[in-house]
Amino acid sequence: MKRRTFFQSAAAVPLAGALKGATAPSLETRIVRLKLEHTWTTTMSSSEYRDTLYAAYTRDGITGHGEGAPIVRYKEDAASAQKAVDSVRALLLAAPPLEFAKTMNQVFGRVPGEWAAKAAIDIALMDWVGQKLGIPLYSYFGLDPKDTPLTTFSIGIDTPEITRQKTREAEAYPVLKVKVGLATDEPTIEAVRSVTHKPLRVDANEGWKDKEEAVRKINWLEKQGVEFIEQPLAADRIEDTRWIRSRVHMPIIADEACQHASDIPKLREAYDGVNIKLDKSGGLLEAYRMIQIAKALGMKTMLGCMVSSSVSVTAAAHLSPLVDYADLDGNLLIANDPFRGVRVEKGKLVLPSRPGLGLTPVG
Repeated sequence: MKRRTFFQSAAAVPLAGALKGATAPSLETRIVRLKLEHTWTTTMSSSEYRDTLYAAYTRDGITGHGEGAPIVRYKEDAASAQKAVDSVRALLLAAPPLEFAKTMNQVFGRVPGEWAAKAAIDIALMDWVGQKLGIPLYSYFGLDPKDTPLTTFSIGIDTPEITRQKTREAEAYPVLKVKVGLATDEPTIEAVRSVTHKPLRVDANEGWKDKEEAVRKINWLEKQGVEFIEQPLAADRIEDTRWIRSRVHMPIIADEACQHASDIPKLREAYDGVNIKLDKSGGLLEAYRMIQIAKALGMKTMLGCMVSSSVSVTAAAHLSPLVDYADLDGNLLIANDPFRGVRVEKGKLVLPSRPGLGLTPVG
């Protein structure tokens, strides 16, 4: 089955179910290759595409869509994610979908790791629940869609010439996020600054190996109009990050160091905030829990994403009225998005008002 046929047939299930009556529940998964507009390079990898896992959960004539974007940093790939979902298929088809919190607790208990797979399940269930209740997910969480923040638009590591080109192409976005973490950091930022004076946020993705180098670079970045830095050192170097934090003025945000709610309390003395992603945490429920814990500890909160489609990005965007910062642009970096969902207008996230995620299939 072709990708477009898969998504169009899945979207047609609610109408078919309404005409024929209730049918047996089903769970379909598919690995989809998302093609990037530009080669995407960070300190971890460089790629022309990303493979993500899609899940379609159908029951009572309603189909909930989910997506997980696994990456090698967490020792996951799309094939392993698909196997993980298949391993709990019987549980998911037998469980009452409105008992989704109980079901996800059972999934977490049965499946070691494979957080992107868990995110795909969680998002599909929550999309189904929102549609069943007839409300968008932001209403389910008690949020006002007008409170969404601006999202950054990301500039991957590249040559100065291509970096300038990418920066020009991002003219519509008022805040940019620039990937750093290599010996080319200064030329990268200088290339961006040769084109724009917009506020910048930077992400080192654990790239800097030396804490003294990190302090030197962060102090230089402070003079370049950079608002904050994500993950300057490896995730396990919490004490070194605390040392850095005492020597710079720019806020430091944990990314790879913060996967789950249980990570947050130990990060409080080293980081000013946390970057929460559905794909690394296991979905909307865990992400919501993480936001509340971080806020209770007085930390800044941010919602990020992997390179993914509008399924995962829209799911995260429904929680965005809760957070201080958003980096929800994964769907803007690809050329073959299978759905339309959250939109960006002058940098601001605009949530769909339809029930559940509010997705519309493309094509």
